[in-house]
Amino acid sequence: MKFSLEHTDGKARAGTVHTDRGDVPTPAFMPVGTQGSVKAIEQRELEEAGAPIILGNAYHLYLRPGTELIGKAGGLHAFIGWQKPILTDSGGYQVFSLSDLRRIGDDGVEFKSHLDGSRHVFTPEKAVDIQRALGSDIMMVLDECAPHPCEEQYADESNALTLRWAARCREQAARTSPLYGTSQALFGIVQGSTYPTLREQSAAGLVGMDFEGYAIGGLSVGEPEEVMYDMTRICTEILPADRPRYLMGVGTPRNILESIERGVDMFDCVLPTRNGRNAVLFTRNGKLNMRNAAHTDDFRPVDPECPCYGCTNFTRAYLRHLFKAGEILALQLATIHNLTFYLWLVAAAREAIRTGRFAAWKASMLTTLSAGPAEEPQ
Repeated sequence: MKFSLEHTDGKARAGTVHTDRGDVPTPAFMPVGTQGSVKAIEQRELEEAGAPIILGNAYHLYLRPGTELIGKAGGLHAFIGWQKPILTDSGGYQVFSLSDLRRIGDDGVEFKSHLDGSRHVFTPEKAVDIQRALGSDIMMVLDECAPHPCEEQYADESNALTLRWAARCREQAARTSPLYGTSQALFGIVQGSTYPTLREQSAAGLVGMDFEGYAIGGLSVGEPEEVMYDMTRICTEILPADRPRYLMGVGTPRNILESIERGVDMFDCVLPTRNGRNAVLFTRNGKLNMRNAAHTDDFRPVDPECPCYGCTNFTRAYLRHLFKAGEILALQLATIHNLTFYLWLVAAAREAIRTGRFAAWKASMLTTLSAGPAEEPQ
C-alpha cells in the first residue's frame, strides 16, 4: 500500500491510497460491512453508489462464518464477491462492547462470544493472523477502546497496553505473509481517551513503530463534539503527513467535514445505513424522516440533485408508503440514498480541497445541512 498526498488546503488533504485491488481517493468514506455485507444493499449497488472501499470486522467474521471457511473460499473478497479494497477492524472494540464476559491482560483478551457463549482468546498475534486469513487490504492492530468517561489513570494504563499490543501486531505482521497474492497494510490506532497528553504519547509511540497508516480510535463514544475535534487535531498534528489518517466510527456529515478540516483522510460509520433503515435520509438540505405525514402526498424526489436510483425514479410519497407498509424495498432505497449522499459528500470535499476553496465550501455546506426542511410531525 502507498499513499499519495496530492493537494492540501489548510490542514485539509486530498490524496490517494493505492492498494493492489485499486485506488481509494481521499477523503474517503467506507461503508460498514461488518459481517461481510453492508446491510440492505448489494455489492453491485455499492459500486454504483461509488464506494471505493468497504469495512469488515474480524471479530464478527471470526465467530461466524469463521476464518477457516473464508480461507477455503479464497479470502474475504472472494467469499463476498467484492474485488475492491477492504479494511478490517481487528475486533478490539467489539470484544469490549459486545462480550458478556471478558478478561483483559497483557497477553490479550479472553471473552465469551455474544452468539453462543463460547470462550475465545484474542492476542495481538491472533488478531493479525485472523486478518491474514481474511485477506483484507488494510488490517488494524488489536487495541483497547477505553470507555467514556474514564479516569486518567485507567486511560493511561489502557493506552500503554494498546501500545504494547501494537508493537506485537507489527512484529507478527513482519513474521507472516499475505495468503492470497495481494499485499496487506497494517494501521496503528491512537488511543488516550480525552486526555491530550495521552493522545500525544500514543500518537508519538505509534509513529515510532512506522505503520503504513494510522487510525484515531476511542472517539465518538459519548464525549462532546468539540472534545472529539480537539483530540483529532492533537493526533493529526503528530501523525506523519505521508501516511493516511483514519478517524474510526465517525460520524455525522458535520463531524466528517470538521474532521477533514483537521487533516483526516478516511472515515467509517454505521450512521447512513442505520439511519436509512429507520427512515431517516440525509440530503443537501438536512435530514428527512420519511415516516412523517408531511410526505404523504409529496411527489418530489427525496433530493432532486441526488443521482441515486431512488431519487431518479421514486417520490417521497412512495418511499413513505413503503416504510409505512413495512416493505423491504424501503430499507434498500433509503440505504442506497444515504450511502450515495455520504460518498458524494467526501468526493465534493476532495474537489473543494483540490481547487483551494475548502473553507468556503465547508461553511456553505454546513449552513445548508443544518437548515433542514420544515416537516409536520407524524
